[in-house]
Amino acid sequence: MKFAVIANPSKYEVKEVMLSTIEWAQKNEVELFLYSSVAKQLHLEPSDTLTLTESDGDSIEAGEIILVMGGDGTILYTARIGKRTEKPVLGINSGRLGFMTNIQQEDLNNALDNVLAGDYTLDKRHFLRAMDKDGEKYHALNEFLFTRKDTTSMINISADYDGNYINTYWSDGLIVSSPTGSTAYNLSSGGPIVVPGSEVLVITPINPHTLTTRPLILKADKPLTVRLEDQKSDILFSYDGVIKEIDEFPYEVEIVKSKLTFNLIKLQGQNYFETLRKKLMWGQDSRRTKI
Repeated sequence: MKFAVIANPSKYEVKEVMLSTIEWAQKNEVELFLYSSVAKQLHLEPSDTLTLTESDGDSIEAGEIILVMGGDGTILYTARIGKRTEKPVLGINSGRLGFMTNIQQEDLNNALDNVLAGDYTLDKRHFLRAMDKDGEKYHALNEFLFTRKDTTSMINISADYDGNYINTYWSDGLIVSSPTGSTAYNLSSGGPIVVPGSEVLVITPINPHTLTTRPLILKADKPLTVRLEDQKSDILFSYDGVIKEIDEFPYEVEIVKSKLTFNLIKLQGQNYFETLRKKLMWGQDSRRTKI
């Protein structure tokens, strides 16, 4: 079997995870594909088990399964460069929080054994798609973000849903999040956590001037139109962290659920609510911690 490896070499645990994966692959006659630049940073040499490629995209093309080593940022990078492959993805946490990279190093060999045996299901996460007036399309697994640049002035952002006017938000910005992205910037900005697989999107204003302006959950099968007029503040539009500076107004995008999916591997016993409890430390009482 062939596994592509997408790794973030800046994460301090990645080399140790990579060495463990190579050792496992040697024992199980699995071929690994890794970008040569990443291999160089990790001081890894090619072998019968490890094949070096010219890019992460080439690795994805060569593999049947994609192993992502890093944090959720590495997952989003993988989703961006491989969004049309829809190959199964196993997220291995070598970062910090990691809602999508939830395999810990101590569980690595067991997780890889299960993947090799085909003992898993797919957690299909839909992208959101935004299209501007010129027909240019953008995809986001987590969120689209409209925000002010280098200023303390608030900005005005108008939103319509299925042809009906919702509101003009006077705020620091606006987040349009998928269920997958609900635990990212959306959560930090006071938005709700949404169970993956829910056919919705979330609109969350960032520091709105009017305190009664609250996050809004909408069905994702109808278009949400976000519109910005020219104003004093420069405005940025980003999709999963990729930034585009808006320089022509009015600027308008239409956002709906995409048909494209990012297929996360779900192993037996894994549960979304358990992930929330662990990552967000729900139910933990510091008063009961022994000193």
